[in-house]
Amino acid sequence: MSDDVKVTLPNLEGGGAHADMPPAAEPEGPTTRVAADLEAVFDVPVQVSAVLGRARMDVGNLLKLGPGTVLELDRKVGEAIDIYVNNRLVARGEVVLVEEKLGVTITEIIRAERS
Repeated sequence: MSDDVKVTLPNLEGGGAHADMPPAAEPEGPTTRVAADLEAVFDVPVQVSAVLGRARMDVGNLLKLGPGTVLELDRKVGEAIDIYVNNRLVARGEVVLVEEKLGVTITEIIRAERS
């Protein structure tokens, strides 16, 4: 996707105003929105996928895979993983361990430009 624009998330630690962020524009009229405005879509199911990497192989080689087989992926250790929502790339992140389970921390939001 060459039309994707990377949007880096601001550092929210410390809670104060950030010098690297431009001041927010003043709203014109009653356009203030809150999370409750999205309440109608809170129960809509979506599919979220965190892709660690990809590999390409013939079906014959796929059938030979078994327990303990190491499959080489196209990513390096420490490289960001892709996060998809409904098969659309929306973010990148890092794998984390949370109470004996794997999780993902979002480090970057991908915003596709509309044409």
